Amino acid sequence: MSVTENQPAPGGIDDEPVDAPPAPVRAAGAVLWRDGGDGPEVALVHRPRYDDWSLPKGKLDPGELSAHAAVREVSEETGFSCVLSRFLTRVNYSVPESNGGRAPKVVDYFTARAADGVFAPNDEVDELRWLRTDQARGRLSYPHDVGVLDAFEELPAESATVLLVRHAKAGKRSEWTGDDTLRPLTEAGRQQSDALHSLLPLFGPARIYSAPRLRCEQTVAPIAEDLRIGIAIEPLFSEEGYLGDPDAGVDLMLRVAAGAGPAVVCSQGGVIPDLVARLADSAGLPLGEVASRKGSVWTLTFSGDRYSGNGSGPALRLAAADYLADPLA
Repeated sequence: MSVTENQPAPGGIDDEPVDAPPAPVRAAGAVLWRDGGDGPEVALVHRPRYDDWSLPKGKLDPGELSAHAAVREVSEETGFSCVLSRFLTRVNYSVPESNGGRAPKVVDYFTARAADGVFAPNDEVDELRWLRTDQARGRLSYPHDVGVLDAFEELPAESATVLLVRHAKAGKRSEWTGDDTLRPLTEAGRQQSDALHSLLPLFGPARIYSAPRLRCEQTVAPIAEDLRIGIAIEPLFSEEGYLGDPDAGVDLMLRVAAGAGPAVVCSQGGVIPDLVARLADSAGLPLGEVASRKGSVWTLTFSGDRYSGNGSGPALRLAAADYLADPLA
């Protein structure tokens, strides 16, 4: 039926009210692991309320990012602090509501290495077990948790992580009359920098690199100050340096990934899409269009490639890449 001047449009005041679908319940969790000698052991928790065995997870607090919630829930349910290394997968299923209906639930899972801590029974969890992945499969109560474990096993637990950040907002280049290398963050950019200051330490960075731009250095300066890490200035991560020799920029990123501990690299919008695309193409990793909003983060996971190397050990290749458009969004 077409809509005319004399007929109310569907959804108008003469129609029966239609209930909006329930908003999804957002949650986050992690495959918490430790070195078991013969391979990784993962933590499973028993919840007496449901009499089930699952991976640690829980609902997001208002305004909380998935990464923050995953770390918080791991601590609350297991007693262990942890260091994130990469996003694993997103799981969708439905949960019962108090009105008898069901609501969609969306859970983001990360890989997290256990740090300090001791388990103690609490209101939600009365038992924790460290199990090899093959043992954990037989213990988990839900198929979707087994799928998360499968995603965890797709890459070695010990992988190299680089957090590739585009600098936060610094206004328009056309409106800045001074030396562009000295263009500072705006107030909105400082808010983005504060959000990154909260997010990036969850991944345990041990090194920080920046293009020679004040706005890049200011974006990561609060993290460097807190962690007492110097910022290494790398011209190849600037637009003019990278575009002059992209192969050298890719080689530098691989050398950064091969260093000790996770790294943060702050670069520019003229660098990041091409750099990530080249890393992905060389590894045969399909990514599609590579976005790069100001204040965004690419979590790049590198693993050893047994098919290449120079005799001193396996070369690194990009194994996974996950994008966070804006920590304030």
